Amino acid sequence: MDSQDIPRLIYLIVLLCAVGGYFLWGQRRQLGKMARYLAVWGFIFLGALVAVGLWNDLSSSIAPQQSVMQTGAIEVPRASDGHFYLTLEVNGVPTRFVVDTGASAIVLSQADATRAGIATDDLIFSGRANTANGRVETAPTRIATLSLSGIVDENVRAIVNAGEMDGSLLGMTYLNRFSRLEIADGTLILER
Repeated sequence: MDSQDIPRLIYLIVLLCAVGGYFLWGQRRQLGKMARYLAVWGFIFLGALVAVGLWNDLSSSIAPQQSVMQTGAIEVPRASDGHFYLTLEVNGVPTRFVVDTGASAIVLSQADATRAGIATDDLIFSGRANTANGRVETAPTRIATLSLSGIVDENVRAIVNAGEMDGSLLGMTYLNRFSRLEIADGTLILER
């Protein structure tokens, strides 16, 4: 708080007391009813704060998660938006990918590449790709380690997209490493 905030705070407290006092004086015959309404609104406000505060915890426990079965197969339920999402470790950093059988390669967003320790400023964006969002520049790179539920691949070729992307894409160059890729009953099954 700086020196200008204290007079503002005092002004707001005085204003709140004046408005609150006027309101209480006008409703003095119905104080019990007013107290019940204030309590109800207080609980609604408190409930909203708790819901917002716990949303991240709840959404991660409610959302479908990938899992490794006893057979070694990886099962991924379809998300509510109709896509399949896998979390892989790119150079040890958990990164969420959209499984995209229409993408030929692993495509990293610039943000995901930077988080994984790839120096995007040093990349040469000499490639071009036609995407659903139009033509974009791309740069080839290598991922030192790419890990999915204990399956580790090293020195994996990938592309960094210069365009805006919400996330990264897991394309066919990675998916072809699996001997089984099946979609059945809203579940993606990967097995090596």
